[in-house]
Amino acid sequence: MKPNEDYLNINKSNWNSRVDTHYNSDFYDINSFRIGETSLNEIELGLLGDVTAKKIAHLQCHFGLDSLSLTRMGAKVTGLDFSDKAINTAKQLNSDLGLDARFVCADVYRANEFLPNDFDIVFTTYGTIGWLPNINKWAETIKNLLKAGGKLIFVEFHPVLWMFDDNFNEISYSYFNREDIITSSIETYTDGEVISQPKTVSWNHSLGEVMQALKSQGLQIEDFNEYDYSPYDCFANTTKISEKKYQIKGMEGKLPMVYSVVASRS
Repeated sequence: MKPNEDYLNINKSNWNSRVDTHYNSDFYDINSFRIGETSLNEIELGLLGDVTAKKIAHLQCHFGLDSLSLTRMGAKVTGLDFSDKAINTAKQLNSDLGLDARFVCADVYRANEFLPNDFDIVFTTYGTIGWLPNINKWAETIKNLLKAGGKLIFVEFHPVLWMFDDNFNEISYSYFNREDIITSSIETYTDGEVISQPKTVSWNHSLGEVMQALKSQGLQIEDFNEYDYSPYDCFANTTKISEKKYQIKGMEGKLPMVYSVVASRS
């Protein structure tokens, strides 16, 4: 399948238009973050363990809250994102907080041109790979960033969710990567103002596609899990089952909502 050739510019415009809304939203709660609250969730914290002095590449970092949270935990972090507005915001926040994270503006497929190949951990989470048409190229990028013995820590929304329409009323898209998913919505997943560049191009990637891509690059799957909740209230028609755990109303406990993978380079 040949992806929409202009997807990168379309999606970059969309994400640039989201930055101010996201930064000022209750969803991201920058004020709490500034005084020490972590942006990381139970799932990824459990997979990461002690990251003191670990060299971490955080791919598709948005404006860097997770990158900065990892820095506060003692890691040496480089965050990468294709949105220049997001990266500029991350750099400013890094400076304001007196932290020493590094931020690079680049498409994830070009990460190997800008970052070294000696990372202990490649970290990427929640709403990332759906913006990438070629998952094999993504897996190759990860392999090339990792040193021998290094690990991918990957947490993502489950592909079953992306089969549904926005309100979870019907199946609208294939589970498999068979089409460009082109949408146009002035709303984003946070509270706050509408966005000015609504068009997006995305893709659904099945679990099999992801696992085979990692395997094809010689990465060894060390851990895999599925979760019946999202730690974020970022979907329509959700219900809160406990703190930082949300499910789709009427389908509680029936849908996989998140999955995680730990893979290592030998």
